[in-house]
Amino acid sequence: MLKKNNIVILTGPTGVGKTNISIRIAKYIPEIEIISADSMQIYKDLNIGTDKPDISILKKYPHHCIDIVSPIKNYDVMQYFNYSHKCIKNILSRNKKPLIVGGTGLYLKSFIEPIFDGPGKNTNIRANLTKIAADKGNNFLYDELKKIDAEYSAKISKNDIKRIIRGLEVYYLTGHKLSYFHHKSKDNVYQNKPNYNFYIICLFMKREKMYQKINERVEEMIKKGLIDETKNIINKYKKENINFKQCTAMQGLGYKQLLLHLRGYISLNEAIETIKKETRHFSKRQLSWFRNQISVDYWINIDEYKNLEECSKKIINIIKSMGY
Repeated sequence: MLKKNNIVILTGPTGVGKTNISIRIAKYIPEIEIISADSMQIYKDLNIGTDKPDISILKKYPHHCIDIVSPIKNYDVMQYFNYSHKCIKNILSRNKKPLIVGGTGLYLKSFIEPIFDGPGKNTNIRANLTKIAADKGNNFLYDELKKIDAEYSAKISKNDIKRIIRGLEVYYLTGHKLSYFHHKSKDNVYQNKPNYNFYIICLFMKREKMYQKINERVEEMIKKGLIDETKNIINKYKKENINFKQCTAMQGLGYKQLLLHLRGYISLNEAIETIKKETRHFSKRQLSWFRNQISVDYWINIDEYKNLEECSKKIINIIKSMGY
C-alpha cells in the first residue's frame, strides 16, 4: 500500500510529453499502472488523433480509462469519477501503484474537489437553447445566465456555450441556480469519498518550443493516417444515423476539423492549419487553467533537462519519496 495513500497525478498541456514520460516512469517502477485522465482517450477507435499509446505499449504497461466507450456515446465527468476510482481501488487491492496521467481539467479536478451528480439532461431545452445561440449569438445566452446565476457565469467564459447552456438548463429544469448545486455538493462533500492524498506534478516548457512541438505532432498525425481514421469512424457508425456534431468524441481536436474537410466545407490544408492553431490555443488555455484552478505541488520545466530521460528521473525521485 502507498504511504498514507499518496497518489501522483502527472499533468501538463497537450503535446508536452506526458505519455512518453509516464512510460519511462512505469519502466523504472514496474508496480505502476497508469490511469488516463484524457477525455478523448476514453473513446474507442480514436487512436491517432488522441495520441494514444501504441498497442504494444498498452500490453506491456497496464493502462486504465482508455477505450472504454463508443465514440457515438457521450461520457461525463461523473462517469469518469466513478470508473477511475474503481480502477484506483482495484490497483491498490493488488498491491500495485496508480499513476494518473492526463490533461483534462475537469477529470483532474474530480480527484481533488467535490463534484455533484446534478440534474439530468433535457434534450428539448438544450435544442431550444442551441437554436437561440445560433440565432442570437453566445453573448445573448451568456447575458441571460448572468441575470439568473451571476456567481456561476463569472466562473466561465462567455464563449463557453456548452457550460452556458448547462447553467440555463439546470435553472429551467429545477428552479435552482447551478451554483446552488455546487454549494450543496461542497457542503455534503463525498460521503463515501476515498481517503487519498493527491499530489500534482505539472510539466511545461517555453511557449515557442511547445507550439513547434504541436505543429510537428499534427503533421505526424496526418502522416500516420488521421484522415483515414476519421473516415473509418464515420463509415463504421453511419448506420446508427448519428449526428456527429452532437458526439463529444467527434468534436475533439483533429476530428472536428477533418469532418469539415471531408464534408467539403474547408480544404485539407485549411483543416490542418486550423488543427494546429486550435491545438496551440488549447495548450495555452490548459496551462492557464493549471495555474489558476488547481494547486500544483511540483512544476517541472522540461527545458531545464537535457532530455526526457533525465526529466523522468527527476520525477521518479519525487514520486518515490511518496512511497511508490
